[in-house]
Amino acid sequence: MSIPTSPPPDTATGPGGPLRPPPFDPECAAFLEEFADVLSPSLTPDGIPELRENSVVAPPTDDDLRRDGAFEIEERTVPGPRGAPDVGLLICRPAGAREPLATVYYTHGGGMIIGDNRTGVSEPLDWSQELGGLAVVSVEYRLAPEHPHPAPIEDCYAGLVWTAGHAAELGLDPGQIILAGQSAGGGLAAALALLARDRGGPALAGQMLLCPMLDDRNDSPSGHQMAGLGVWDRTSNHTGWSALLGEAAGGPGVSPYAAPARAEDLSGLPPAFIDVGSAETFRDEDVAYACRIWQAGGQAELHVWPGGFHGFDMFVPHARISRDAREARLRWLRRLLRTSTEPDTEA
Repeated sequence: MSIPTSPPPDTATGPGGPLRPPPFDPECAAFLEEFADVLSPSLTPDGIPELRENSVVAPPTDDDLRRDGAFEIEERTVPGPRGAPDVGLLICRPAGAREPLATVYYTHGGGMIIGDNRTGVSEPLDWSQELGGLAVVSVEYRLAPEHPHPAPIEDCYAGLVWTAGHAAELGLDPGQIILAGQSAGGGLAAALALLARDRGGPALAGQMLLCPMLDDRNDSPSGHQMAGLGVWDRTSNHTGWSALLGEAAGGPGVSPYAAPARAEDLSGLPPAFIDVGSAETFRDEDVAYACRIWQAGGQAELHVWPGGFHGFDMFVPHARISRDAREARLRWLRRLLRTSTEPDTEA
């Protein structure tokens, strides 16, 4: 599938004229300046092979994932969507756990075009250790443009259905499955919540959407503001969405299971945690998604981190706002898991 090479021009204006970018947090700005020659914000289709070949962050090894014996690691190959290849799952369980475990079902980031089921899984393992034991199941999905929509979301859904259906075998609690993902993985997690609702699929305790990639229309004020800045700008976003959707990107009739911002109905979804930086492309679509969940009668917790660029907490983990962001995620998970395990009581 050919990928259109560039988005429409940046012509958006605000009440005071052309949109100006918000400032970066000082620690984030220092990182971007230091690595300006390595991290280009504007990815075009011809850069995908090099991006895949030269990942900025090396995937964790089995020894990394085991964390000195804290986790048992297993790779499973499970049935994929009907007529499609099997799906790989990376299953990480706290060593020696006996009680059924709450589970983070993780969908990795990478703009729909790069990554595997080890990408970004270190943070969910941190959650597990901080909260006293969560299982982490990370799914390997087919990548665009070789495998356009619906291949990625159907792979993720097949893995989710298998995980819930084999919870007893794996030592998991099927009533405490939390979806989580960052960037493209955040968009896939949001789409999974919609798909599970609409297909009557596994019950879900929550959805953690970290700087999620939600809207293929790529025309928000924040997208225009951040053109040419940060690590994933409007050109990169166009490349990712066009890889997934081809010429359909930005046009009518795009499925909400590809771009969750297209969903007309956001009612009946599990509680959501949404966070995003103020100085990144996805800010406005993520804020709008939280607002629409509230308007539909749902529950969402929204954080907009001042001066954060896309994925700031991964690139600048010791920055103050990165530490604050991680702490906020843990607090939400604690509340969610406490609520989901408390017995119902009469008023």
